[in-house]
Amino acid sequence: MAEMTRPIAPPNLPSLVKAAFNKARTNGDVTYYPTQVTILTPRSIIFQLRYSPALALKPKAPKPKEPNGKPFNPFENPSPAMLVADLPPSHRLVLNKFAVVPEHFILVTKEVKPQTHVLEEDDIAATFACIQAYRTEGQELFAFFNSGPHSGASQPHRHLQLLPVERMKDGLEGVDRGTEWSVLAERLTESEKVLPFNVFTASMRSDMSDEERHHAYLELYRRAVKAVFPDAEVQDDGEAKISYNFAMTSSSMALCPRLAEGAAIKNKTGEKVGEVSLNGTVLAGTALVKNEAEWDALREDPDMLLDILKGIGLPP
Repeated sequence: MAEMTRPIAPPNLPSLVKAAFNKARTNGDVTYYPTQVTILTPRSIIFQLRYSPALALKPKAPKPKEPNGKPFNPFENPSPAMLVADLPPSHRLVLNKFAVVPEHFILVTKEVKPQTHVLEEDDIAATFACIQAYRTEGQELFAFFNSGPHSGASQPHRHLQLLPVERMKDGLEGVDRGTEWSVLAERLTESEKVLPFNVFTASMRSDMSDEERHHAYLELYRRAVKAVFPDAEVQDDGEAKISYNFAMTSSSMALCPRLAEGAAIKNKTGEKVGEVSLNGTVLAGTALVKNEAEWDALREDPDMLLDILKGIGLPP
């Protein structure tokens, strides 16, 4: 088998992303949704809760003009305004059109590939190239992947999402215990697992090869499949057998099997006031709500977050 061409991210990637985001936002090509933020600490887990009422008004993707037409794919031929950079040979970087975190960008395959398939070596290599480009500039990236109907995935074209960690901290400086928040996936590899759902983790060495990183991801995926379906035969490619979220930073990987996308939020009287959906950012230790009743209920009873987290995956 021919050796894979290693993806190389632009060395000035953080400034490219920042400039592209600011220009697209000014020109109306990207919508940024400001948030309020607080810290919840159920069972001593430092969890970031954000509230964005404007997000409830987010426009839905356009429907196909023809009855049997293909749904609109924003990643197949992205507009120049959304393109951050090419990542040869197999990927490109685009902005997230609807951003809750500033400078949120996305790694997409040039070829249309399914989001529900097991990630390939070049997907992991391209993701790490972006992480490394930020680290070279003294910054950190949180990368996450949503796969399957219970994962919070919304686009069928394969993509991993990338969040600058410093921008994930926006607003925390004025919040009680805000400075204590850090990416959950990195804390999980260093300490006892305190989450109420099962997460498989691995530490990453800086000298790992692309093949070794991909094998580390595959091992996490295999363990997750076996946890859900103990008798299953696990393939290293093709359609994934489970819904799951995967996260990667410069020093860690984490993968959690998903059994539900979210859960109902109830107030003190037991009345349902909304629902929260969780995607791969749950592995960063963040959640997002869109109405004030949800925001109030979770702040009044932070332990409700534990019940929600219990419901989305396997018990530890």
